Amino acid sequence: MWTLLALLLFQAPFQDLTHPSAVVGQQRTYRLFLPAGYHQSGRRYPVIYYFHGHSDRYTLERYDGGKDTVPKILDFVARHDAIVVAVDGHIPEHYTGFYGGTPYDIYADGALDFGLYFRELVAHIDSTLRTVPDRRHRATSGLSMGGFMSLSLSARFPELIGSASSFNPGPEFYLGAPGRRVLWRPKDHVHNHTHTMIRLIRASGDYISQYHEETRLAYARASGVDFEFRQDEYHRHWATSIGETFAFHMRAFANSALNNLPEVFHHDSPFPRFSAWGWEVETSGDAPGHTTLAHVSQQGLRLLTRRWAPDGPPVEGRTVALMTPPLYKANAEYTVLDVPLWGGEAVRRTVEADAAGRIRYTTGGEGRQISFTGPGAGAQAPVLLPVARGEFWRVLPAIAIPVPLRVYNPRPEPLREVRVEVTSAYPTVQLNQQRTVIPEIPPGGVVDLSNTFEALFTAGAGDFAPARIQVRLAAGPAVWAEDVDVMIAPDPMPAPLEYRLLDGRAATFPVFRQKGNQGGGSAIERTVTEGKGNGNGILEPGEEATIWVRLTNGIDPFDKGNWYRAKIYTDSPWVAETARLEEQKQLEWTGAKELTSVIRLSREAPRGETIPLVLSNESWSYHYTPDVRYGVEPLYQAFQLHRRHVHRLVLEAGR
Repeated sequence: MWTLLALLLFQAPFQDLTHPSAVVGQQRTYRLFLPAGYHQSGRRYPVIYYFHGHSDRYTLERYDGGKDTVPKILDFVARHDAIVVAVDGHIPEHYTGFYGGTPYDIYADGALDFGLYFRELVAHIDSTLRTVPDRRHRATSGLSMGGFMSLSLSARFPELIGSASSFNPGPEFYLGAPGRRVLWRPKDHVHNHTHTMIRLIRASGDYISQYHEETRLAYARASGVDFEFRQDEYHRHWATSIGETFAFHMRAFANSALNNLPEVFHHDSPFPRFSAWGWEVETSGDAPGHTTLAHVSQQGLRLLTRRWAPDGPPVEGRTVALMTPPLYKANAEYTVLDVPLWGGEAVRRTVEADAAGRIRYTTGGEGRQISFTGPGAGAQAPVLLPVARGEFWRVLPAIAIPVPLRVYNPRPEPLREVRVEVTSAYPTVQLNQQRTVIPEIPPGGVVDLSNTFEALFTAGAGDFAPARIQVRLAAGPAVWAEDVDVMIAPDPMPAPLEYRLLDGRAATFPVFRQKGNQGGGSAIERTVTEGKGNGNGILEPGEEATIWVRLTNGIDPFDKGNWYRAKIYTDSPWVAETARLEEQKQLEWTGAKELTSVIRLSREAPRGETIPLVLSNESWSYHYTPDVRYGVEPLYQAFQLHRRHVHRLVLEAGR
């Protein structure tokens, strides 16, 4: 017989419950929304985990007093066979009261791994409720910082989460182990979602709409991601169209393909130990950075590390230990070919699969292409080695440029009659030819096709413009297809109005400071000491430096004649980017950073050597238009806008 308390509990529209957490070391709360008929049906149900935004909690009542989000979720579960769990991101030391604080502990000095707590919560829900405990029937959603959590957790745990949605997500925060966290932006990691259904929702009057558009564009260009987007006419930073978005997850729950193991996948992680689709990875050292596995299949993978995404250098001294899933014949021998991505001889080794059919292998993190050949592994296709060291190949317009294609043979025997096809759907890309045939590539060999294909790029004014080249390699039935993402420098690209190179010297600059979130601002003086060297303002061999540029006008009407530090791009072999400076933007409520460069000139650089540089800096503004309405209400908050300014600079080493 039911007790009165149980009957009252079952009739409640939602339940606020607790569970013990070993990760957090305390009881944790969550709000549970059960579908109609849950207690009578005996059925199992899919689960949507919803993450709240800044200053809110699992009650979802901070912004609206419980009058919008909670009723919409209740309406959804009343009409659909799904459970919704509102997660509590509360971090006691970061909150001033029940509400009013920073959740999830995703800043650079954070100590809590909220991802591990989320796995605890999932295990608790699956063990106490009648759920369907597989990835297909498990989803994440959220608003703002919670939208960031939805995207980042589903990217981190692809085997756990089959679909993710995000309302006006925060653009970037810090992830990784304590003491070695790195900046993580969803737009840099879209390939983690190649086998996950993704939905992004933006309110038209959201104050960080430009960040949402950059995230949307990154997902929209990722051809392998099942992605959809919706913009709602609404004037605030808010979770709109909740019912329609949760219905998207219902479609995902019905998509049986989400339970399939992928034959090929991509995955990167800022954590020193991680797993993806049964592959286990452990990295050495304490330095922060990302570890990337690309084109992972039974035949092999590409492995590299980066100090930062998307274009950082390798993590120095990093080694990476891999353990594969049980894909291979137990106790059988396999040949491993392991070649450096940026030049060098392939290493050939023999390994033995264990009794479960797994292979253990350790290699360097500077960038390797690894292949496994043996019983049941299948025939490897020829491999396109990376065209650029960063995620994008950055090119100048209006000149014919060799396309630096390098084709690698991952097999321990020769590859013959390798067919190469190079195309582009972009009108801004002209190729001199589209096809060639490589007669033979020796085992572990590389053929450089830089003298075969040329491209001419066309650009407009402003910022770098995206383009794409498709490359298809085939040897017999084995095929490798890959997109080469290109960023075309603007045309024209003037020299900076004025620049200063800081090589260990101090300088005082007028810099723009915004007045507040309704626009306006003025210049203040800022004194910095940057770089390492003799401080004469000339880039000498062995020195490190930052470069500052002066703008006639930034994006803000009041930003006139001020100075900005630059992000630096170059293809000079004598220059390396040794650090990325990450500074909080002025009055940015998003956590977004200004990202700029420290470069080093090689000690071996000949004096007088020409060093071509492209300098890119960002200016920003609160753009407020009080006479613009969204629906019936006026714009309540200025848009946070940003713009890149690109300049060309040529230095001479030591002069």
